[in-house]
Amino acid sequence: MVNSNFPEFCTPQVGNHLESLKNYALPDFILALVAKECKSDLAERGRIDKKLHSMNEESIDLLYRIFVKCDKNESGQYALYRFYAYVASMYYKCEVLINEIMPGRSGKNYKVPVAVKSNGMYVSVAVNKDTGKQVNKRDTTKFYNMVDDIKKGEQGTMLYDAVYASSVGFNGDALVELERLRATRVDDPENKLNFKTANFENNIYSAA
Repeated sequence: MVNSNFPEFCTPQVGNHLESLKNYALPDFILALVAKECKSDLAERGRIDKKLHSMNEESIDLLYRIFVKCDKNESGQYALYRFYAYVASMYYKCEVLINEIMPGRSGKNYKVPVAVKSNGMYVSVAVNKDTGKQVNKRDTTKFYNMVDDIKKGEQGTMLYDAVYASSVGFNGDALVELERLRATRVDDPENKLNFKTANFENNIYSAA
């Protein structure tokens, strides 16, 4: 259903925003998050252009600022939305879950910013540093220990990827330490984990 507050004869600016956003493979759950934030309707089915046309002007403007202009905001929420979309793009047709609670073998429960499931099994976890100083050695050690504990737990048996993304960059020591920790793992198929890092710069995520 098309939102009655968003007529087909929208303003030229909103129309331009729509044309730009159509070129972005925005996941449904991102559209749903923005629609909720902006109190907008959202078509449940259809192509991306139909879904965008069902949303109100506020939500279209917000999507444009986040994904086209790549604006920053103080809370880091815009960066977080871009991070969600980045992870979703890596795992096509997989289920992307936000703030998932995952247990480790230690008995500790971790709140994971993004977890990815395929055929009902966790295959990847991902975190992002949105604001503040660059990721440091302590951050990557904490990340590694969390992922290792989850991997050894009941729900981590099929886990094969762990992604650390940053909107504020990485210290050199942080990357060196993560590689050192990765190299200590036993080299067998059941224990294998791919640790990936990505830096958001020049309006795009790239390998750190």
